[in-house]
Amino acid sequence: MSKSSSKRPSKSISKSKPQPSAFAQQDPNEEPTIAKPMVRVVAILYDGMLILALLFLVGTILTVVGTLLTMETGTESSQAQSLPLWYQNAIMTPSFVLTLVAFYGIFWRRGGQTLGMQTWRLKTINDAGQWLTWGQSFKRILAACLMPLLFGIIGSLIDGSRAALLASAFLGLVFNYIFCLFNPRGLAVQDMLSNTITLKMPKVAHEGLWRGFKNRKKKS
Repeated sequence: MSKSSSKRPSKSISKSKPQPSAFAQQDPNEEPTIAKPMVRVVAILYDGMLILALLFLVGTILTVVGTLLTMETGTESSQAQSLPLWYQNAIMTPSFVLTLVAFYGIFWRRGGQTLGMQTWRLKTINDAGQWLTWGQSFKRILAACLMPLLFGIIGSLIDGSRAALLASAFLGLVFNYIFCLFNPRGLAVQDMLSNTITLKMPKVAHEGLWRGFKNRKKKS
């Protein structure tokens, strides 16, 4: 009985999704801390460049496909047309959303960090200390979009111009991280609404993104 009971905890630990090296083998004086808002914003800027490139690629492909399927091609500038509104709303917009979800979902599920987050040693986990599932990733993205959406609606009601809409949405994004300064635990809006958290990992405990991918693949 004593032998079997001593083995059980080791099995449960080995099956947990977070890599042991991410939280173990670290200096007791250096522990993961909740990431500061400025570091998180910088990581988003890093990722933003890659996301824009992906969205541009997806948009180009869908524009070419939509042009071939829904419009007659011409040879003069006067024959230029825009894609049908139904195609933009039913095909292109959902594709952009899925691209965003896939980008964060793949990285968060595999190693808890995107390329920008790896640069600043950030990792996102759920409240159980494990990597996010697809459902949790989608919920976190929706939570991060909530304030920009609300601010954008308010801005469009006040002014009605596209510039006001974009400026208000940007303020909503900034509000997500300003909220960290007033939250006792330093959590952002999306952290609270999705029951997830972004940590700043110590150097000694930080595991590279590609090594995390490799270790996760071995375990699966």
